[in-house]
Amino acid sequence: MGFNVSSIKTSSDGIWQGENPLHYAFPLLIIQTTLVVFLSRCLTFLLKPLRQPKVVAEILAGIMLGPSAFGRNEAFARWIFPIWSTPILESVASIGLLFFLFLVGLELDLKTIRKSGKRAAGIAFAGISLPFVFGIGVAFLLRKVIKGVDRVGYGEFFLFIGVSLSITAFPVLARILAELRLLTTQVGEIAMAAAAFNDVAAWILLALAVALAGGGKAHHSPLISLWVLLSGIGFVVFMFTIVRPIMIWMARKASCGHHIVEETFICLTLAGVMLFGFMTDLIGIHAIFGAFIFGLTIPKSGDFGGRLILRIEDFVSGLLLPLYFASSGIKTDITKIHSLGSWGLVVLVVSTACVGKVLGTFFVGMLYNIPAREALALGVLMNTKGLVELIVLNIGKEKKVLDDETFAILVVMALFTTFITTPAVMAIHKPSIHQIQLEKTPKTKENNLRILACIRGPRDARSLITLIESLRSNKNNNSSITKLYVMQLVEFSDRLSSILMVQRARKNGFPFISRVLRRDDDTTDQVTTAFEAYSQLGRVKVRPTMAISALPNLHEDIIHVAKKKQAEIIILPFHKYWQMEGGEEMEIHAGHGWRTVNERVTRQAPCAVAVLVDRGLEVNSMRVCIVFFGGADCRKAMEFGSRMVEHPAVRVTLVRFIQHIGSNFDVAERTLDDTTIADFKMRWDKQTVYAEKEASDELVEQVLAIGKSGEFELIIVGKGMFPQYIMAKLSENPLTDQHSELGPMANLLASSGKEIKSSVLMIQQQAFGCENSKDMNSKVASQC
Repeated sequence: MGFNVSSIKTSSDGIWQGENPLHYAFPLLIIQTTLVVFLSRCLTFLLKPLRQPKVVAEILAGIMLGPSAFGRNEAFARWIFPIWSTPILESVASIGLLFFLFLVGLELDLKTIRKSGKRAAGIAFAGISLPFVFGIGVAFLLRKVIKGVDRVGYGEFFLFIGVSLSITAFPVLARILAELRLLTTQVGEIAMAAAAFNDVAAWILLALAVALAGGGKAHHSPLISLWVLLSGIGFVVFMFTIVRPIMIWMARKASCGHHIVEETFICLTLAGVMLFGFMTDLIGIHAIFGAFIFGLTIPKSGDFGGRLILRIEDFVSGLLLPLYFASSGIKTDITKIHSLGSWGLVVLVVSTACVGKVLGTFFVGMLYNIPAREALALGVLMNTKGLVELIVLNIGKEKKVLDDETFAILVVMALFTTFITTPAVMAIHKPSIHQIQLEKTPKTKENNLRILACIRGPRDARSLITLIESLRSNKNNNSSITKLYVMQLVEFSDRLSSILMVQRARKNGFPFISRVLRRDDDTTDQVTTAFEAYSQLGRVKVRPTMAISALPNLHEDIIHVAKKKQAEIIILPFHKYWQMEGGEEMEIHAGHGWRTVNERVTRQAPCAVAVLVDRGLEVNSMRVCIVFFGGADCRKAMEFGSRMVEHPAVRVTLVRFIQHIGSNFDVAERTLDDTTIADFKMRWDKQTVYAEKEASDELVEQVLAIGKSGEFELIIVGKGMFPQYIMAKLSENPLTDQHSELGPMANLLASSGKEIKSSVLMIQQQAFGCENSKDMNSKVASQC
């Protein structure tokens, strides 16, 4: 059925009116979008075991929908992707691409690039220049072998070939590094910095290529190219001298907390993306350049950029961007590579791209004293292609610089080089979780307390500082020194905001802390400098480290660092916290994934584990209650709580629940409990309050009463391993098994709607590996 483009309507009147919705623009666009997203997600799932980045699946999905696979079926092509729908699909995809490139500009921090040093700049230069030089020979050969290519000027053809061979896909590289657990290693840091250099250089070269191409018009003259180039330079100068100060002012005003002002500035910014895209298109450079440069002008400090990303990222990356891959796939016809000679050209182009990148990066890396294996892995990583490669190729096809066969060859090259990156790096570098970057620290005496504390955000940092401060003794002796390893947990995903978070983490070991309490500058300064101040006190030594992984793998990083640093206890933040809003207590949930992290750590940790349920800790005058039921976990909780006794601002109360000896009574455990309590009272009797209560049938109500009383800011309890009569009473209450990582008693005190005012610290004796334990007894040792 033929269609007149001028007669195409937006929507149909429905099948009951005898109309086929697929003959109308909007219903067809819905079907196309659904099919593209579904297929790309399916391929992402199938390729996940091979640890491939999502972009590989999206490129494959686009190719499959084109004339290389499904599109070979005439009925499919006529009904789902008819020729008349191509401009509509490409227009919607271009809007997605426009905003995605704006997000890419947001994630690139020029200050970080400038501070990356000569090593990253040298590696980036080598990774660009050598493949670019090799592109001269490839361009010459392609023009000789492929018919019709020689009608295009050699200069613009060579530029597009050189850029396509020398590009490194910065967002794709970041995701591969995260998947291989290399983001915080030396290789990862150099690769990220060099890729950022490479990204900026690639956009400059592409702008030059577009200016020279001129749309393939016969009357195009060098003078027009010069005007386009000068206009582009003028646009960049305008953006950084006029627009950037305005955006800095807008970002500062948007952070004032006024909702209407924030919404207005965000809407103006999103409108600016399209406006500046139009300006570069007007100049003669592609519209995406305007969006990209505008993204670079947005200040990276503060939360304005992060809020912009959160507003549009999922819609753009999840829905609109796959349409761009589909529109690219429709243009890619692998069958154009039909002869043995054509496939020989594919091998040549792929080999040239790989050899140029790997050799250039490897030799310069060796000059900078990078070990051979790491330098080789770095070269393979820098050969990663992705969306930027497709953008270059699509612009080249639009400008009639690349024909169908050359376009298909270069798409195959981009797909193959990205696909082999992960397995090649795994074979060369053998990545593992043992390559997490840890600051080297001198050995300390065995009687020092080693704590691995994990933080997700500013609230965790604040409560952690309070808790660690309560452990600090005023006595000047080496036995009271606390060594604190602060592990910042960064969830890495396919979102661009993950890359932005990684970059912030690189600039500052504690990127979240600078955002604590924006309303109070004094408090912000105190929190920002708190960890450094602790180190200067002489009894708390702070060592920062960082784990950047997907949530299902974060527990492995935590456990490895605990083993590496011989931590005596791991402190984890609970996945919920509470805050007062309008006089009411509001429960805030960090997500089920974080709960899973805590559960896995408590099951597999080589040392004791504590989970902090924070309801707002203040160390100025903190009252602590240790609730003791008996068993190894309670003894460990009491040992931990006893370290707070010597702090002048902390008042410790020990409440023991006991029952007279009966049939369900473990004499050995009771003896250990009695001995531990006696030692505690002998040492701290004058500085603590001790109380005994009978474990009656109202045990649950007795414990809840302690939490509701408001007498204590913090309640410390053991996770489990209680005497049988205690467990029997607790098992009758359904609230005691809500969260497996907390145990029955902490579950009661962490439950919502019970008017509990106290924060809760659950402590679990180590699950296995008792070599670091200070609570050694025959029964626990036999279990280990």
